[in-house]
Amino acid sequence: MEKSFFISFLFIFLCSCSKERKDTKLQIRLSDSINYYFSKFESQDLSNDERRNYLNKATVIIEKSNNSLKIRELNYDLISKYYEIGSWKSYMVASKILLKNSLAANDKISLAKSYRSFGNYYNQTQRLDSAFYYYTKTEKIYKEINDFEGYSTILLKKGSIQFDENDYLGADLSLSKSLVALKRTNENEKKHSILILLGLNANQLKEYSKSIGYFNEALNLINEKDLDNKQYLESVCLSNIGLVYQNLKKHKIAISYFKKALKYNKLENDYPIAYSNIIDNLGYSNLQDGDLKSLPELFLKSLKIRKDVINNSGIVISEIHLSEYFLKINNKKKSLEFANLALEQAKKNKNPIDLLFSLKQASVVDNERAAKYSDDYLRITDSLQIAERKSKDRFTRISLETDEIILEKDSLEDKNRNLLYIFVVTFILVALLFVVRAQRARTRELLFKQNQQKANEEIFNLMMSQQSIIDESRDKEKKRLAQDLHDGVLGRMFGLRLNLDSLNSSTDEGAMKKRHELLNELKIIEQDIREISHDLNREKLVLINNFVSIVHNLLEEQKSLHEANVEYHIETKIDWDKIGNVIKINMYRILQEGLQNINKYASAGVIKVDISGDKENVYLKVQDDGIGFDVNKKSKGIGMQNMISRTNDCHGIINITSKKGEGTKIIITIPIQTKKLIEEEV
Repeated sequence: MEKSFFISFLFIFLCSCSKERKDTKLQIRLSDSINYYFSKFESQDLSNDERRNYLNKATVIIEKSNNSLKIRELNYDLISKYYEIGSWKSYMVASKILLKNSLAANDKISLAKSYRSFGNYYNQTQRLDSAFYYYTKTEKIYKEINDFEGYSTILLKKGSIQFDENDYLGADLSLSKSLVALKRTNENEKKHSILILLGLNANQLKEYSKSIGYFNEALNLINEKDLDNKQYLESVCLSNIGLVYQNLKKHKIAISYFKKALKYNKLENDYPIAYSNIIDNLGYSNLQDGDLKSLPELFLKSLKIRKDVINNSGIVISEIHLSEYFLKINNKKKSLEFANLALEQAKKNKNPIDLLFSLKQASVVDNERAAKYSDDYLRITDSLQIAERKSKDRFTRISLETDEIILEKDSLEDKNRNLLYIFVVTFILVALLFVVRAQRARTRELLFKQNQQKANEEIFNLMMSQQSIIDESRDKEKKRLAQDLHDGVLGRMFGLRLNLDSLNSSTDEGAMKKRHELLNELKIIEQDIREISHDLNREKLVLINNFVSIVHNLLEEQKSLHEANVEYHIETKIDWDKIGNVIKINMYRILQEGLQNINKYASAGVIKVDISGDKENVYLKVQDDGIGFDVNKKSKGIGMQNMISRTNDCHGIINITSKKGEGTKIIITIPIQTKKLIEEEV
């Protein structure tokens, strides 16, 4: 029987080995087939459709193959090749196969690759919410397995999405974490990309010194590590630094950096988009600095390149700058022509940022339709602010939801692990109990046989005389059995009851309590969020309908462009909702005209502006310490007449006081209750 068992076992073992060898050979053949199709894909003389057909054949093989590590690695190579030719439908099919196999094999590295592939797909197809969600899932896995290169790359992708969606604070956090993780690797090209994006992001946050620091760090990296395409990368850094100084209104410094960026002689031919951006920015800084020698040639050249490469947003910027240039040289016809072209192109682009810039320029040039352009500008600005806030909240919510899913997964794993531990401990205890009971039964059996043998030997000699001894032995045996019952069986039952008690006490009440505490904590957080929301709403009331913001921008622009010191106060208690748009527009134009008159004629050192109001009227006061004029003698120019006319249109009162050498003071009073009347007349 033992011999036949050995033969059977040997037969099964040999069959098993044979099957394993066959499976191994099959996997090798399948891998060779996949690699064959990959080699065909690399042929240079094939069209994308032909290359896709080879990849599709490899996909069929991978889908039917066993779920091995080699197959999963080939699957990821397949995904990368689909990405190379932009075959997104097939790309997703291959990504889903990898996700399924990774989950089945509990292969975290392949799982991270599959999530990353999903994120790349949704990022490429501009479904940024889904891309951000899968990048976040990938980030958690890379962090868990200490894959710093992958972790840094995913954070860079997340930061790019947040930057594109105007979530600059979120982008700064993601990119900073990416830079820290990258310090453990030698990925200098990627580090350069992160520094550039951090610099652009800081520029958007108006952290200009920080932005320049990032760009200078990127420049140092280029020189220290001798990166590929060194001259082009230097041009990009120099151009970005120039852009920061342009935002700081330091146009002479900006011009010097733009000129340095243009020293790369291959820039125009090899990188036309970058070249067109640099010369356009150079032209704009020249315009702002009053140097018109190279204009409008720079703007026109940039516009031509942008049209050639179909850079639609760039076309809008070029046309706006041309409009500003022709307005500067008092060619209003040309200025209006380019402003309308920019507005038309912006509408085709369906890009709200382009539309805002073009509307702003159109409102400056086209006086007849300025009111409509201003209303459109305000409406789009409000919608952009709401969209930006929703975008930030959306990305935060995705991160939180991803964390919650991971926490739930970890909690389930802990529960399963605890159940496994309980099962193993219980099994060991039951096994030990069975062994102890069996051993004790055998011991009792041996003792019984020994006592029986002794008793049989004594029966023949002391049957009658030793009856009392036999009775005593029986009593002892009873006591022994009672002790065995008490100390053995009852003890074991007591131990079993204690174990059951410990199992009963091991309920989810602790977990329920913990969840209750977490729910309370969530309520507190909810309250905090509600309070923050109320604070935000209160802050929003300060910038009512963006009118205050527009006036603020006008006064800040006055500060930056002219030598006179501007002191202003805008009362926050005014209910601008009760004031019609016609009044707001006329007040803005009156203030704008007053500032222009001061800049042209007053030679003032200090300008004071005060906007206040009560239940019946709103007041605008503009005062300067300039040279003044004789109100009675001096004829009123077009600017002053416009101010008087606009005040009359609002049924208001204008009071102008001035003396030579004592400055000028203008006080305008406009009644609020005339809102409906004015709007009906308009």
